[in-house]
Amino acid sequence: MLLCGPSGSGKSLLAARSGLPVLRLDDFYKEGTDPSLPLVAQSSDIDWDHPGSWDADAAVAAIAELCRSGRTRVPVYDISLSARTGEEAVDIGRTPLFIAEGIFAAEIVARCRDLGVLADALCLSRGPVTTFRRRFLRDLKEGRKSVPFLVRRGWRLMRQERTIIARQTALGAYACDRDEALGRLAAAAAGRCPAARTPA
Repeated sequence: MLLCGPSGSGKSLLAARSGLPVLRLDDFYKEGTDPSLPLVAQSSDIDWDHPGSWDADAAVAAIAELCRSGRTRVPVYDISLSARTGEEAVDIGRTPLFIAEGIFAAEIVARCRDLGVLADALCLSRGPVTTFRRRFLRDLKEGRKSVPFLVRRGWRLMRQERTIIARQTALGAYACDRDEALGRLAAAAAGRCPAARTPA
């Protein structure tokens, strides 16, 4: 089950509430020293909201291994340091369904479908203002980046939120609020999952 949505939309909380095993896709960010990292237009800020800041190949490989064997090893990423600080094991046992959540989850919908491991893909949406407030307070509390960076990023993402959701749905994710997402998660866990939508 892939779970995407704008940063701050409540993906991690929803995943935790589901009771299903969770793979944190944000742990597959590239190192801050990686020369391939994209920059925000007309800025020296790294664009951590661009898919190019993320290692999609490693994320897909981890998902495939979890589906095949029930366990894999993943990086531990410290967002405040923009660096991988270690590695940890993820073990879902014999559970037939798990959630892979992160802002770039929609980028791998087609690849997971082609591998035959996709149950559903959801895009969580709570509205630009609500998402801005939740994201800023979370990032400030966790010390993820400097306050000026968080303000610049938050303002930019609030203005882009509808575009972000449009892209994620075009990639095959189904846009929904928290309650509908929980319903679809429950249906998937019970084996009544609606087929993941193929983009037109």
